[in-house]
Amino acid sequence: MKQPVITIDGPAGAGKSTVSRTLAKRLNLVYLDTGAMYRAVALQATRENIPFSDGNALYMMCENIDIHFKANGDKSAIFIDNDDVSAQIRMAEMDMLSSSVSAVPEVRKAMTALQRKIGEKGGIVAEGRDMGTVVFPDADFKFFVTASPEVRAKRRYDERKARNEDIDINNVEADIRKRDEQDQSRKLAPLKPADDAILIDTSGMEIERVIEVILGHIKGDHL
Repeated sequence: MKQPVITIDGPAGAGKSTVSRTLAKRLNLVYLDTGAMYRAVALQATRENIPFSDGNALYMMCENIDIHFKANGDKSAIFIDNDDVSAQIRMAEMDMLSSSVSAVPEVRKAMTALQRKIGEKGGIVAEGRDMGTVVFPDADFKFFVTASPEVRAKRRYDERKARNEDIDINNVEADIRKRDEQDQSRKLAPLKPADDAILIDTSGMEIERVIEVILGHIKGDHL
């Protein structure tokens, strides 16, 4: 039997990365971090001084770079060609840049094709913002995780403080709200739950509880 495709979408700071990574490990599936892929594209475009208004140049760049993941303990590292860019893509400025570049039609075309190729044999947990609506509309299981802006800002603030960044939580929340507006209002693949997605508000939930809820929906069908 073909292994399932599980999609987990949601806004920044909702906990979808931790949930997706943990779920993939628990079920022995491949974790596909599509947000990291768009961050890598944004990083490479800035390195090559390609304006985000030049869709054709961005498409050619996407066609010519090798974005891939490698296991790194309990986590995975993302590479552009032979360069580990895991740390660079998590810098604060990449938040808005990745959102901007992901709205470019030519970039989405290239990345969607790559993501579908990775998932064509199944056996993946695909995390992102349009996995259930655009990339894998026929996924076996679709989830949309969210949380209040205040909770998501606190989570993102804690993550960045752990990296010793000098930040203010009010600025983090403002960035979260701005990113939400940008992701939800874009014409191409806006952030929204798929019609058949299961919505989970993680505001007052521990990660383990979120995993239990998701497994409760999956159990007995494919795994």
